[in-house]
Amino acid sequence: MHAFAMLLKSYGADLDYARRLVTSFHRFNAEGVHLYVVVPEVDLAAFAALAGEGVTVLPESDLGHHLVDTDVHGMRADYINQEIVKLAFWELGLAENYFCVDSDAEFIRPFRRSDFMRDASTPYTVLVEDNELKVEPKYYRDYWERRESEIRHIQELVGLDDPIVRTCHGHQVLSAAVLRSFKAGFLEPRGWSYADALAEAPYEFSWYNMWLQHDHTIDIWAREPLVKVFHNEGQHLEYILRGITVADIARGYLAVVVNSNYSRDLGLQRADAPKPEALSPYLSYGEVAQLVSAKLKDTARRRFGR
Repeated sequence: MHAFAMLLKSYGADLDYARRLVTSFHRFNAEGVHLYVVVPEVDLAAFAALAGEGVTVLPESDLGHHLVDTDVHGMRADYINQEIVKLAFWELGLAENYFCVDSDAEFIRPFRRSDFMRDASTPYTVLVEDNELKVEPKYYRDYWERRESEIRHIQELVGLDDPIVRTCHGHQVLSAAVLRSFKAGFLEPRGWSYADALAEAPYEFSWYNMWLQHDHTIDIWAREPLVKVFHNEGQHLEYILRGITVADIARGYLAVVVNSNYSRDLGLQRADAPKPEALSPYLSYGEVAQLVSAKLKDTARRRFGR
């Protein structure tokens, strides 16, 4: 068993993203951390090429007794199953602590176990209030209110009396000790499965975080997010327009995500793309023409005073 490893839960539609992630994983893996890639049985052949030194590809059927084949909480079965795999992966006995990384992530600087682990056995815990998202009107309307309500429901169910919601969207180091306690101390007394918990609120990382804050199974050494996530195109465009480069982002983060939930139709977004390339997927040909025309007029005005 690894004291620390990484887990990628993926599937066929995200193969290109996963391939990019694994390439960046090999490039920046400074201490031989192991990566487990878990995919549906039907996608094993497609993902087989990713297996090799430091990377093992596994079928999600290894945890098949936990998986569902119908919608849960209005979510597709395959979406709920990826949440279940993250919560149940510890049961395979492969890693005592594992960092859950998304397919659309791309590592941007060298990483070591010490980035994720306080000591040999205790992981850091990513806990944030996400107030910068709360102030965004569109995010607040579309996501925040429902998400906060459901996470507070998790708090109530686990018995965490705290007026502050501290959790994370993803990219958390999950501790087998915490998940073992969650299963024995919360799920089993109720006769619940992982799917039953997610039927109450489909936020796997918040189940972990709220149980940890309630139970204190391990010491909580809080960290800010290790991965810079652009949750919407406005956040990404802001960085592009301000000229914030991947080298700048790497001063604060190990990896970057341009959320594929909104950017999938734009294709793979390179973390190190220059400004024109990074902007181009967001602009139509008409907008490019208008931009060029406006730029020429601005240049003429500044150069010739007209």
